[in-house]
Amino acid sequence: MSSTDPADDPAGGRGNQAVTGLRLRGRDREITAVHEALDAVRGGRGACVVVEGAPGVGKSRLLAELDEMARRFGFDVVSVRADELDQYAAGAALQSALQSCDGSNRAAAATDDQRLWLLDSITDALEDRAQRAPVAVLVDDAQWADPATLFVLRTLPGRLAASRILWVLAVRADTERPIVARVREDLERLGARWLTLGPLPQQELQHIAADVLGARPAPGLARLLRGAAGNPFLAIELVRAFADTDAVRMRAGEASLLHDGIPVSFRRSVATRLDRLPEDAVHLLQIGSVLGREFDLGTAARMLGRQVGSLLSGVEAALNAGLLSADGPRLAFRHDLIRQAVHENLPLAVRTALHREAADTLRGTGARSAEVGWHVVMSGGPADDDAVTTLTTAVRELSSSAPDAAADLAQRVAGLLPPHDRRRIPLLTDAAEYLGRTRRVHEALDLVDATLPEGLEPLQEACLHLVAAEIHQAAGDDDAAMTHLQQALDLPALPSDLCVRLLKTKATGHVYLGDITAAEQTGTGLVEASYRSHDPAVVVSAMVFQSQTFFYRGHLARALDLAAVATRRAGTQSAALYLRPPRIPALWLATVLTATDRLADTERILREGQREAEALGLGWSLPHWHAARACALLEQGALDDAAVEAEASLMVADELEITLPIPQARSVLALVEIRRGDLAKARDHLRAAETGSGTHTQRYGPWVSLARAGLADAEGEDGKAAAALTGSFGSREPTRLLAVPPSHWPAIVRIALRDEDPSLAQAVSGALRSLTAQDESQQIIGAVRAHVDGLLHHDPRALASAITGYRSTGRPLALAAACEDLGELMAASADTTPAIPYFEEAGQLASASGAGRDQERIRRRLRRLGVRTAPVGNHTAGPQGLGNLTESERKLIPLVVEGLTNRAIADRLYVSVHTVNTHMKHIFTKLGINSRVELTRLAIERGISADGAD
Repeated sequence: MSSTDPADDPAGGRGNQAVTGLRLRGRDREITAVHEALDAVRGGRGACVVVEGAPGVGKSRLLAELDEMARRFGFDVVSVRADELDQYAAGAALQSALQSCDGSNRAAAATDDQRLWLLDSITDALEDRAQRAPVAVLVDDAQWADPATLFVLRTLPGRLAASRILWVLAVRADTERPIVARVREDLERLGARWLTLGPLPQQELQHIAADVLGARPAPGLARLLRGAAGNPFLAIELVRAFADTDAVRMRAGEASLLHDGIPVSFRRSVATRLDRLPEDAVHLLQIGSVLGREFDLGTAARMLGRQVGSLLSGVEAALNAGLLSADGPRLAFRHDLIRQAVHENLPLAVRTALHREAADTLRGTGARSAEVGWHVVMSGGPADDDAVTTLTTAVRELSSSAPDAAADLAQRVAGLLPPHDRRRIPLLTDAAEYLGRTRRVHEALDLVDATLPEGLEPLQEACLHLVAAEIHQAAGDDDAAMTHLQQALDLPALPSDLCVRLLKTKATGHVYLGDITAAEQTGTGLVEASYRSHDPAVVVSAMVFQSQTFFYRGHLARALDLAAVATRRAGTQSAALYLRPPRIPALWLATVLTATDRLADTERILREGQREAEALGLGWSLPHWHAARACALLEQGALDDAAVEAEASLMVADELEITLPIPQARSVLALVEIRRGDLAKARDHLRAAETGSGTHTQRYGPWVSLARAGLADAEGEDGKAAAALTGSFGSREPTRLLAVPPSHWPAIVRIALRDEDPSLAQAVSGALRSLTAQDESQQIIGAVRAHVDGLLHHDPRALASAITGYRSTGRPLALAAACEDLGELMAASADTTPAIPYFEEAGQLASASGAGRDQERIRRRLRRLGVRTAPVGNHTAGPQGLGNLTESERKLIPLVVEGLTNRAIADRLYVSVHTVNTHMKHIFTKLGINSRVELTRLAIERGISADGAD
């Protein structure tokens, strides 16, 4: 893929008008549409246009017109054109084009998944440009674009919808690449405008012929134009073919044919031109058609067994015939239809042999593996060891930016090999692993199931089982993961490093399943061996594992110490930063802190860890960071910010096609909406959480159970609410209780008592007693135990003790619940007056947290006690005219007025750019606007300046 400039483009490409002086004919409707898109972007809104049509119908010509219009309107134009060889290329040509224009080069992330780094770096570059001028991003021949650029095109038009950016893609209508189909589906869902270029009317073709010839075509020539079937490129080629001969006579402003004879294969005017070229030029074009639309003359010479100098006459003839151009460092066909015509006129056997020879030649010159691999694939196999090595390299290079495309290529390469070739298995194993990183998880598992019966060697089978286990584990199906792990461990003669990896994954699976005893037994000897390792990641991973087992046993202080040490070590040992969740030390440390008296420290830990993960390009981890922040903020009673972080988790997971954090993030959103009082939204979130949660015993099952019970409770279905909790929290061991933060535990007891079945409440109480017996150092655990005892035994002193304990823990909604529970207990006595202050405090705390449903419930209770209170208002009401923006959202507005990009705002506020993206989305929705320009205008009208004054 290459950057292009209209002034330099050859006649058949973007620079068609500049070089030939031909007008764009018959596309007035399309020009009006792109003009409207330009106007929309100039007005401050993003827009996306997809230009679709058959080859030669004028897509590139329309983009050239758009390019010129955009520059006249003051747009900053970023223009790239794809080549057929780009389909297996690693990296993003769009990013390269931006860097070459800016002179910047943000270092690539050293990680096996660069997708988020790629998105963020291109986002930053485009946002910076859009602050200075509207931007037009033009991608021609997008059906051949590299997978990373296609990934960007699927994602960024939605993410940057509020920025002054126009996205225009030209794509062939008949493309069969699955990844291109997904781009089209995603852009259609985003509301992209579709411009389908059909055949031109006969009259327009006659106008084009007149433009080429300088005279109107006579009836005979006009009849021949019908053979172009409305395709302007073919019409131009047909007319030029006659104009280059003596077959056309000009008389009285009319061009007519001197004879009716049509050259052989005249409708393929390229073949006609080849007939008139010298043999050297024909051979050069044939070899060039194999090498690609753009090709290196030296490579073509080597394939022809010639010196470059001996080809100069052939190059000159091809240039003079208008079949090639030489505007850059490589020769290029003037239009891909020309290349295709030459290529397809070669016999199939010749084509495949030439592609195989091209692969060998390019490999010898050190060409990029993607280019060599394309020729191997085009040769149709069989593939020798060198070819397989090259293709495997291409697959792995591609996997970091486009894992789904890498998986498709790996499977295609495996298809070139004989059925029982042992080289197929590593390729299929890699393909399954890469598919497991995307939404195509079911395809990955189907591929594993199809490959396992092939009579594999033990090592190959174990590796395949491990990949399947990791995919199941990432998808939340821990039972299936454990089955694959055990099947792998049962195989003979496995290398020790693979056994260790299998055992570590199995131990983690037991932790996920809540079977800490089994986890400890699996880890016997493993932890000690890990501590002796020279690999810092292995040592840190062992510390985190130990911390997890101590935590779920209830030894919170010991778990906290180990997590803190692991986090400090990871800060000095970069290799440890690439551990997968939840083994990322800082992420696990935040989980432990959320259950302790150091809840306030979670914000710093999560912010620092998340920003470091962003800087390192660890995109796969970001949904987990956002989900962890959502849980911590919910525990702190910051409902609005918790919802934003949960939404950011879903947004990043959607961009990266990650499914794992969705049940947890969705459950947090459901719990927030229950507190706010929007049960319909809560129901939608719960339904989505249940879709991806697996069984109640698995990782995020307790969160889903909590949300399910909370919704049933809000709807007055006591039995259903209690039943939802029993499976997850019916044990007297603290393991499952610790899967959710402490402020939720009294709610479990309250719901159980409402159903008049004390067994669940007593189980929670027993787990709490076990927890405090193990560790009495945490005040929050003591406060929760007092709260639960107060509920179980209707003990006002215990509830009062809980209230005292909660006051210093930073959990306002837990404090509000204890106040409300004590108020209810006092209101049942003869003298209800002492209950009123507790209800009033509970209402104030609920209001400050945005828990509108809780506040309204307490307000009704106070009215029954004879206390009049004001109706529940919107706690987030901001300055007049700015709607119900939250405090966090209002902080962004002066920074937008100041002209900061989302990245700059994130840096200023020390938050994730994805959090800022979500806040901005909420601001636009609440204010009924679509762009930063409109927001700035509205803020200035309301007197909000860049310094925050209003």
